[in-house]
Amino acid sequence: MRAIGFRAGSNGSANTSLVDFEVDAPSPGPHDLIVRVKAVSVNPADVKVRQRGQVEDGQTRILGYDASGIVEAVGSEVTLFAVGDEVFYAGDITRPGTNAELHAVDERIVGHKPASLDWAQAAALPLTAITAWELLFTRLGVPYGRKTGGGSLLVINGAGGVGSILIQIARRLTGLTVIATASRPETIQWVSDMGSHHVIDHHKPLDEELARIGIPEVEYVASLTGSDRQLPFFPKIMAPQGHIAMIDDPEHFDIVSLKRKSIAVSWELMFTRPMFATADMIEQHRLLQEVSRLVDEGLLRSTLTDTVSPINADNLNAVHAAVESGRGIGKTVLAGF
Repeated sequence: MRAIGFRAGSNGSANTSLVDFEVDAPSPGPHDLIVRVKAVSVNPADVKVRQRGQVEDGQTRILGYDASGIVEAVGSEVTLFAVGDEVFYAGDITRPGTNAELHAVDERIVGHKPASLDWAQAAALPLTAITAWELLFTRLGVPYGRKTGGGSLLVINGAGGVGSILIQIARRLTGLTVIATASRPETIQWVSDMGSHHVIDHHKPLDEELARIGIPEVEYVASLTGSDRQLPFFPKIMAPQGHIAMIDDPEHFDIVSLKRKSIAVSWELMFTRPMFATADMIEQHRLLQEVSRLVDEGLLRSTLTDTVSPINADNLNAVHAAVESGRGIGKTVLAGF
C-alpha cells in the first residue's frame, strides 16, 4: 500500500522530511479494524514526533493521528463495528499512523463517522474532540450537560484545533461562561463563531483583559499553548480552588505560586488511554459516538477550515509547515490518495 513517513537521519525540516513509499498492508489484531483511509488531518502531535526524529535506522515511521474511512476488515474479537462501517478516530501514537491507504486501529478508540459530514469534515474532529472532551469533563471535572451552576472557563488559544471544538462543547453542553483568547481580526471572528461569550487578547496581560470584560477571576483555565508565559498571571486570575488543565509542553512550569489559592493543575494527553491500554480505554469510543450524535443533531460543527488533495508527501510537508507556524485557524485536512 502507499504511505507517507520519515526516515532515520531526516533533517526534521517541514519542507523535506516526509517521503512517499510503499509498505505491506497491516493485518488486524484481535480488537483491530483495518480502515481504508479517506481523509487525514495534521495536528501539532504529528509535527512534534517528526521533529524529534525518533525512528530506527532503516525504518520509515508513518505519522498521522486523525482519520476518517471505511472498515475493510475486522479482528477476531471485534464487536462494535462491521465491514463497510464509516468511522473516524485519532489512533494511537505508539502504532503506525494514519498517513497510509490502510490503517490498523483498536475498535475501542473509534467512533462511527457523523452521517452529516463528508470525509474531510469528519477527519478534522477526532483528536481535538477527544482532547477537549477529556480536558473539560475528565480533567477539570465540569459536569456534562448541566447548564446550571455558573462559573467561567478561559480558553487560551481559542482559534486552534482543540480550542475551536472546546469552545463549542463548553458553550453548548455546560453552563460555563466561555472566554477565549485571540488577537487577530480573523481569529477573533472565528472564536466568536465557535460560541465564545467573550474574547480577550493573549498578547496583553490576562488580568487586565479579564478586568476589561468584568470577569476578574475564572474558575477554570484550559491552557492550550504558552502555559509557561501565562503562568505569572494564573495566581491573579484564578478563583480560589480553581483548576487549570494543560496540553502543551512547557520547558519549566513551577506551580508553587498557585498553592496559596489551592489551584489544581492537570495534564491532558488523549493518547494516554490507548498507549497504556487503560481499563477505561473504551471511553474514547463512547465519547466519539456522543460527538458524532451531537454533530448530526446540529449542536457541534466541524472545525475544518482548509482541504488539500491528494494525500502525499509534498502536500503533507506543506501542511506540517503551516501547522508549525502557529498561525492556523481550525483544522487542515488532506483527502484522497
